[in-house]
Amino acid sequence: MKFVDEAFIDIAAGDGGNGCVSFRHEKYKEFGGPNGGDGGRGGHVFAVADPNLNTLVDYRYSRRHEAKRGEHGMGSDMFGAAGADITLKMPVGTIISDAETGEVLYELLTPGEVITIAKGGDGGFGNLRFKSAINRAPRQKTPGWPGEKKNLKLELKVLADVGLLGMPNAGKSTFITAVSNARPKIADYPFTTLHPNLGVVRVGPEQSFVVADIPGLIEGASEGAGLGHQFLRHLQRTRLLLHIVDVAPFDEAVDPVAQAKAIVNELKKYDQQLYNKPRWLVLNKLDMVPAEEREARVKDFVKRFKWKGPVFEISALTREGCEPLIHAIFRHVQSEQRTENEPVEVDPRFAGDAAA
Repeated sequence: MKFVDEAFIDIAAGDGGNGCVSFRHEKYKEFGGPNGGDGGRGGHVFAVADPNLNTLVDYRYSRRHEAKRGEHGMGSDMFGAAGADITLKMPVGTIISDAETGEVLYELLTPGEVITIAKGGDGGFGNLRFKSAINRAPRQKTPGWPGEKKNLKLELKVLADVGLLGMPNAGKSTFITAVSNARPKIADYPFTTLHPNLGVVRVGPEQSFVVADIPGLIEGASEGAGLGHQFLRHLQRTRLLLHIVDVAPFDEAVDPVAQAKAIVNELKKYDQQLYNKPRWLVLNKLDMVPAEEREARVKDFVKRFKWKGPVFEISALTREGCEPLIHAIFRHVQSEQRTENEPVEVDPRFAGDAAA
């Protein structure tokens, strides 16, 4: 199935039905009075976060979505029926914004969450509404109100706790295969991964976190080289970035430190907020380095890279070093979740205002 994480759609809620002008006509009822009913409201357009979806491909080929209009009012005090609503299913993590102004309107972050993205128009009043003591035979009515119409941009940012960052063939897909049940394509050529893959890493009973593997970056990605930075948006909601580096490249002329610095520069160019996220250095493919040379090579890399943060040495292929890493990740993610869920302290002087 084709992976699509951006789409443009046009939506239109239903117009309200018109009110009716009608008078009661019955035998032996000389002054029947008005009995024109109101029109029905137009259908609404809803969006629901469906956890079973992971792509916006349905909206790439189906752009126009319209709800039904309300029925018109009729005589004999009959009100028009409301127009049928429509519900658009979207993946969890979808951002809905105005296509013209770019303003973010809604975000679907909770599975099953339902929001109204376009309201149907109210129905018009029939002449029954205008009856009064001084206007016994009103002939007024009002038309239905138009429904809302919007041009929207849908953008999917996958919800993951940890994001994998690195050059093509750094071993990101091998790592996510080693620690989770995800099975992305793995091969010995660059850009094997063409779209993000999600994997759930189970640390213990009721202890897990989600890892996102995105296509590899190369120098110049911000100018469109390689796959560009079109998939970096999927790292913006993560709590932690793992910068995976191949310390044993096949080509001896390739400098892993230069590649790592290039990735960091591309990250900074794309989004300063993403650049400032917690980032750990993961040195991969140590099974390709002789045991007696590993310590010296790791120290040399860290020194030349001028890295001050956490460093992990692993081999995703043999799972060497993976267990300590995933336990450290889980502790970090758990602490971040606790911090986010802590109640905000309120100054006692303003406690009454906060409660209101």
